[in-house]
Amino acid sequence: MLDILIIGGGPIGIACGLAAKKAGLSFLIVEKGCLVNSLYNYPSTMTFFSTSEKLEIGGIPFVTISNKPVRAEALEYYRRVTVSNNLPVNLFEEVFEVVKENDVYTITTSKAVYHAKYVILSTGFYDIAVNLDIPGENLPKVKHYYLDPHYYAMQKVVVVGSSNSAIDVALETYRKGADVTLVVRGDEISHRVKYWVRPDIINRIKEGSIKAYFNSNLAAIRQYEVDIDTPDGTITIPNDFVMAMTGYKPNFLFLKKLGITLSKDKFVPKYNPKTMETNIPGMYLAGVVCGGLDTHLWFIENSRIHADMIVNDIVNKQS
Repeated sequence: MLDILIIGGGPIGIACGLAAKKAGLSFLIVEKGCLVNSLYNYPSTMTFFSTSEKLEIGGIPFVTISNKPVRAEALEYYRRVTVSNNLPVNLFEEVFEVVKENDVYTITTSKAVYHAKYVILSTGFYDIAVNLDIPGENLPKVKHYYLDPHYYAMQKVVVVGSSNSAIDVALETYRKGADVTLVVRGDEISHRVKYWVRPDIINRIKEGSIKAYFNSNLAAIRQYEVDIDTPDGTITIPNDFVMAMTGYKPNFLFLKKLGITLSKDKFVPKYNPKTMETNIPGMYLAGVVCGGLDTHLWFIENSRIHADMIVNDIVNKQS
């Protein structure tokens, strides 16, 4: 029987593994995708907002060429950390059920059944996109994930949103020759956009290189056109692709199935902020999953401390 089973092989799940190993506990990390699956699905050209030292886990230096690492550097760092520390990780293995009986957890996955004294949920939020809930959203041309701008060269692209992901998509596809239209619910570009990127998008909009509709919503999507509700009424424009950068959310159904209590408004899971233990004794949360719908509250930089908090609590319980 394991001391800990960690669900999720992202940066924070790996950090939990490092802390467990340091404490001499037996553990296993189970990840339903590839290692650091969320980071792998980030745009290929992405540059992190955080500096490299703030993305470090387990006290292991993250050395990068520039101050702010890019996606490829992060993938290499977390892979090397995992391999060099011989962390037990099972990839492409999905957890289906977690049942507690007599203080022992039985974890059933797509490949095996495990038993553990404690469970850590570090499942992130990048797997489920927030839907637009409009006609045509299920058309193949609608994308919630974005990898590379070349695919959209010489195409008419509508980008929905004003956060970092939406602005990166708008600027990068524009620079590869796409005809870009930005649809923003608010009256300006979000102030959470990376400080070196925000002036760029504002200037491209001012000069007319990128068309932007503020205080507007995408209303309907058809094969070759879309409808946009604007303050001046509904307009219809030609369209080849819709990039719905509307955000992502944790798997709330999975959390409910495990018995974790969620708040009624933003589905924030119940946990002790000093230990990260949920309302279920012996089950812990780590990383962005702690924020419910407020996925911007937690990220690698400020949630990597969860690993030591959790493992310290487990060690104290066993002493």
